[in-house]
Amino acid sequence: MIIRSATRTALTGTAALATGLLVLLPAASPATAGPRSLPAHIRTDPLPPAPAPAYVDSSGLYDSGTQARPAPGTPAPPDDISALSWLVADADSGDVLAAHDAHRKLPPASTLKTLFAVTAMPHLPAQSRHTVTQADLSGIGEGSSMVGVEAGLSYQVADLWRGVFLSSGSDAVHVLASMNGGWDSTVTQMQRRARQLGALDTHVVSCDGYDTPGQVSSAFDLAVFGRTGLANPQFASYAATSDAQFPGERGASFGIQNTNRLLSGAHGVQTYPGMIGVKNGYTTHAGNTLIAAARHGNRTMLVTVMNPQSGALDAVYDEARHLLDWGFDADGHATPVGSLAPAPPPQAAGADRGRPGHAASAAAEPVRHRAEAGTASAGLPAGVLVPAVLVGAALLAGAGVMLVRRAGRRRTPAS
Repeated sequence: MIIRSATRTALTGTAALATGLLVLLPAASPATAGPRSLPAHIRTDPLPPAPAPAYVDSSGLYDSGTQARPAPGTPAPPDDISALSWLVADADSGDVLAAHDAHRKLPPASTLKTLFAVTAMPHLPAQSRHTVTQADLSGIGEGSSMVGVEAGLSYQVADLWRGVFLSSGSDAVHVLASMNGGWDSTVTQMQRRARQLGALDTHVVSCDGYDTPGQVSSAFDLAVFGRTGLANPQFASYAATSDAQFPGERGASFGIQNTNRLLSGAHGVQTYPGMIGVKNGYTTHAGNTLIAAARHGNRTMLVTVMNPQSGALDAVYDEARHLLDWGFDADGHATPVGSLAPAPPPQAAGADRGRPGHAASAAAEPVRHRAEAGTASAGLPAGVLVPAVLVGAALLAGAGVMLVRRAGRRRTPAS
């Protein structure tokens, strides 16, 4: 009785083990479960590997002077640009087509508001409202540009952003920074964001770009901020707005106009075809600064111009115009001299070291492939696992019976 009971217990336990293993197995695939049609949207053919991201060595942009590699027979960049620093890039690819002293550290003036927007905009829902307090407006620098924000009035965040992009309103920046955790916290966030984007020339002291000792950026960094912002439809919409209504007292509103004259055509400056923003600036210390972008067909060109020295009226706009013209002509006919995209991280050790884009491709592997990988073990497809488990369970049952019988023989008294 003891032997039979032990044998029955062993067989029952082994069967339970086999049943448990079967339960833990993934559901049979359509191939093992018999014919079944798949939904039309599910792919059954292998997906091609993700292409390796193109990267252009940007180290030459740290050299002084003009950097450009136009194709033979195509014009060189315009030689009448008086700005201390400038850059021309394809905004879509990030390829820098030409630049002059691209990493020279200079005061950015209100073009630094692009970094403020890139940093704070994701944290502030456009339709939310805020009643402005006097504390929100404290600390605005003397002579700062203002849109006309009033303490005690309630504003939508979208209105405040229009005040930033169109009127370069430092009062709107102060209110938004207060909503974003405070002035000092936002400065810290902006500095961190600049580093994340590979903008290493920028040192942030004031959110609005007001002249402050130690505050600098570069033509390269400003182009990075402009390109990053244009990838956000909300940012791009504000940057491309020529004029709008801004809320005032007693429910009234008043008109505001974009101070980027290539967009608005103000003060007799001819608008640039396809202009989509981005931001201009001026202080006595920084001179005129500008980030400008235009779209022709499926191409978007981005230029930055910092502190023209010619003394000509509207020089910053005229020089940006010439650089945009050259960029559209040279795009596709010039070898890039750098890239606005951050340098790729070092490759992990292993067989794939030295393969550009391997880490990114692995991270972007389709979920479908990872799910399929989970249905195999030690190189066995799912269809082989079921019989393998059953055979293993049978072997376990047999082994259990043999062990019980041997134990029974040892326990039986000698006759």
